[in-house]
Amino acid sequence: MFIALHEIRRAWVRFALVVTAIGLLVFLILFQQTLQSGLITSFVGAIEHQSSPVLVYSVDGLCNLEGSVILPDVEQDVRSVDGVGVAGRIGQGTFSVRAGGQTTSAAIVGFEDPRVGAPTTLVSGRMAAADGEAVALESSADEGFGLGDTVRVEPGGLELRIVGQASEIGLHASPTLFTTYGTLEEVLASSNPAARGLAPAAIGVIPEGGVSDAQLVERIDRAVPDAEALTRADAVTSTPGVAQIQQSFRLIFLLYGLVIPLVTGMFFLILTLQKAQSLTLLRAVGASAGYLIWSLLIQVVTVMVLGIGLAVAMYTPLSSRRLGGLPLTFQTGAVVFWAVALLVLGILSALVSMRRVLRIQPIEAITGAGVTA
Repeated sequence: MFIALHEIRRAWVRFALVVTAIGLLVFLILFQQTLQSGLITSFVGAIEHQSSPVLVYSVDGLCNLEGSVILPDVEQDVRSVDGVGVAGRIGQGTFSVRAGGQTTSAAIVGFEDPRVGAPTTLVSGRMAAADGEAVALESSADEGFGLGDTVRVEPGGLELRIVGQASEIGLHASPTLFTTYGTLEEVLASSNPAARGLAPAAIGVIPEGGVSDAQLVERIDRAVPDAEALTRADAVTSTPGVAQIQQSFRLIFLLYGLVIPLVTGMFFLILTLQKAQSLTLLRAVGASAGYLIWSLLIQVVTVMVLGIGLAVAMYTPLSSRRLGGLPLTFQTGAVVFWAVALLVLGILSALVSMRRVLRIQPIEAITGAGVTA
């Protein structure tokens, strides 16, 4: 350990450069992870953070609230399926609203029963209970959707009062409101007087006691051919565009995950080759191969820990800000996962250097053979 730390102090510039390189690469991974989470949440957070464990779409709705329409006979069939405990209509639409002195588009979700379809991440205020009340996306507060603000639907002039705010309930990357189903019907009538009622986009369902979410999904799909039931988690991942986002980011993570151990492995391999004579001399004066490998491991762990620490230090202040209209959040799970994974990969990347150390023979100090491949 003494030799390992002494070498780091003696060649601190060299080690500082590799720590900085690893730190920047890990920072990019963490930032991309947060960006992916923010993108998905802004598109389908309203689905992920609503109270219904099972959502039922029309079979031709492509698992999308915007494109799904539940007809009355389909709704009746869903409600009559054995194992359905609570069922409620969920409607959705995108409307022009006047908020904060500006006109913008907002996604409005209406729930018939707070137990199935209401937001679950309320951070301030209360749930919308009466007509004309709404819960708004917290990150849109500075755009005129703050607690106590009034949002006016255009055209028509119907006013919605913000009585609560919830986090991570975005839909279609736009300001999002949750309100009662009756209020959503009023919004539709105000913006489009020619509209003939509001058909639900989905039916939120809670299974009876003793029936799991997956079992209820199977029963509904089997009993109602014109409906497609999904658990909440499956509804999130099945939404068009989510899988493509995840696939793109997985490729980015894979590339970064390969580059970091490659950088670490090449650094210590070159370092081992450069100090081949010193290592041979240490072996000749009695240093064991295990001692030299242990010193190498200490250096690898030190470099990786300092690099990851630098990355987290850069990532933390940026993870709680907004990128354009995209709210970012600190991803604790991602930090822990990548820290452990990259530390293990960094150690594994030094195996080639360890192999070279093991090949050193004390006699080479006399013959001058040095470390061979």
